Amino acid sequence: MSKTVTLENISLKDIKMIALCAADAVMQIYRQDFSVVYKEDNSPLTEADIASNEIICNALQKLYPTIPILSEENKAIDYKIRKSWQYYWCIDPIDGTKEFIKKNGEFTINIALIHKNKPVLGIVYAPVTGDMYSAKQGEGAYKNGQKLPLHVNSDTSKRLTVVASRSHLSLETQEFIDTLDAKEVIKLTKGSSLKLCMVAEGVADIYPKLGPTMEWDTAAADAIAREAGKMTYQFNSDKGLMYNKQDLLNPWFVVK
Repeated sequence: MSKTVTLENISLKDIKMIALCAADAVMQIYRQDFSVVYKEDNSPLTEADIASNEIICNALQKLYPTIPILSEENKAIDYKIRKSWQYYWCIDPIDGTKEFIKKNGEFTINIALIHKNKPVLGIVYAPVTGDMYSAKQGEGAYKNGQKLPLHVNSDTSKRLTVVASRSHLSLETQEFIDTLDAKEVIKLTKGSSLKLCMVAEGVADIYPKLGPTMEWDTAAADAIAREAGKMTYQFNSDKGLMYNKQDLLNPWFVVK
């Protein structure tokens, strides 16, 4: 690993451009009929996932050849190799493939930079709405150029807005929501990493995920939530989510 790679060397503008290029290819497929295949874990895969992955990985390799890439759609990389990484890209070329297939617009392109187990840069782009969320450690988080959070709930005991998964709501998550202590609890549902972005933005106060997710599902939006002054806590813990673990499955978590 080259010692010259630091967060300061990374251009957020360049990463945004890569996400926009991937989005162009994705939207061409989205507007047509496309085929869906199922991976070994029964999760769906479309040609858009593959096209987006290729564009993102090629562009990042060209710009930052010394930074390794971990992507949902690439071959698994052994922990023996990964554990020595200082910096690496964590990519989900399309998060919310189920939403992409349903054509409800609630899917995102996610590019994160991880440094020593923590997300330090994140881009989450929603191609259908054109919303661009971005963050770089120490520089704040933004939605379409506006600093996050855009909304602040000054009294969560009166009203609490909780956001949950549209396609993957577990019984445990629902039970957690039922225990929330506020006079009025408003429940929203959303697909993909947009849920973490909603907490970062302030349109939701809390996002509980008591069910399986992978590191690439959360990395980019987690960077945005952290820079917006929020945190992605491991469930029943004051510790944040950790990245580049031996097992890439996230524990249950709560963003607030």
